[in-house]
Amino acid sequence: MANITAKMVKDLREKTSAGMMDCKKALVEANGDEEKAVELLRKNGLANADKKGSRNAAEGVVNVEISDDYKTATISEINCETDFVAKNSDFQKFVTQTTEHIQKTEPVDVDALLNGEFKGAKFEEELKTTISKIGENIVVRRFTTIKADKNGVLNGYVHMGGKVGVVVAAACDKPETADAIKDVLKDIAMHAAAMNPKYLNPEAIPAEDIKKEVEIAKAQLEKEGKPAKVIDHIIPGKIAKFEKDNCLTKQEYVKAEKKENVETFLNNMAKKAGGEAKLVEYIRYEMGEGLTKNGCTLAEEVAASLA
Repeated sequence: MANITAKMVKDLREKTSAGMMDCKKALVEANGDEEKAVELLRKNGLANADKKGSRNAAEGVVNVEISDDYKTATISEINCETDFVAKNSDFQKFVTQTTEHIQKTEPVDVDALLNGEFKGAKFEEELKTTISKIGENIVVRRFTTIKADKNGVLNGYVHMGGKVGVVVAAACDKPETADAIKDVLKDIAMHAAAMNPKYLNPEAIPAEDIKKEVEIAKAQLEKEGKPAKVIDHIIPGKIAKFEKDNCLTKQEYVKAEKKENVETFLNNMAKKAGGEAKLVEYIRYEMGEGLTKNGCTLAEEVAASLA
C-alpha cells in the first residue's frame, strides 16, 4: 500500500474541496494515485465539478435568514475566492437561496445538504452550476438553524455587507411580549456584531475558562507583590470584570440612553410591554474565522499533518 502523506491529503483537498478524512480514504483506496482518488471522490459526490475546486475559497458572505413569524433563524457562511465575487448578484442570490433552503429542509451537516434534493436534483448539482456560471470555487462552509420556543422570539443582523452575522433568541412569558421585543433583539444582535462577546452569559462560560482567568489574575497580583489574603478578595472582582467584558448579557449596551447592560435593557423593554424576557441563545459568525491562508481550518491542517 502506498504511503499516504499529509501533503498528498492536502493537495487532494485543495483540488476537490472534499473533507480531509474523505481525501485520505480515497487516496488509500486509490493506492496513492491522485487522479483515481479524484474519480472516487466524484463518484461519491464529494468533489467539485472541475478544476475550479482546486482553488482556495477564503472570501465570501455570512448570511442570516429569519422566518416570517420570527420563530426560526438560519445563519450560514458560504465562501468564494474573491471579495469581488462575494459582492456579485448571482453569488448573493445563491447564498440567499441556499440559506433559505437550509432553513426549510434542515440538513444535519454540509454533506447532507450537498446530497439532499434541490429543484428535482441533488443540491450539489446546483452548486456545480453556480461555480461554472460565476467562474470561482464556492464552498458552503457551515450553517446553524435555531428555533424559538412556544412564546419565544428571535432575530438577527448582518454587519459590514456579510462579514459578520449574529442571531439571538429570547424566551418570553407570552406572545405579546415576544412581538414587542423582536425589533429590540435585532438591535442586540447589532451590538453583538460590533462588540463580539465570547459567551451568552456567565453560566455559558466553561469552567476551564474561568480557571484560566483565575490563574492569570493570581499570577499578575502575585507579581505585583499582593499578599495571599488580599488576592483572595480581589479575584472575584477580576472574574466579574471578565464576565462584563465577555458575556453578551453583561456588556454595557451600546444603544442604551443610560448606562445599563444588555440584560437589564431587555428586561426593561419587556416590562414596558407588560411582560418578561430573557436571552437564551446567541450565535455569531465572522467570515473566514478559523480559516488558514490555504482555506482550511487549523483543525483540518492538523488532521492533514497527522494523516
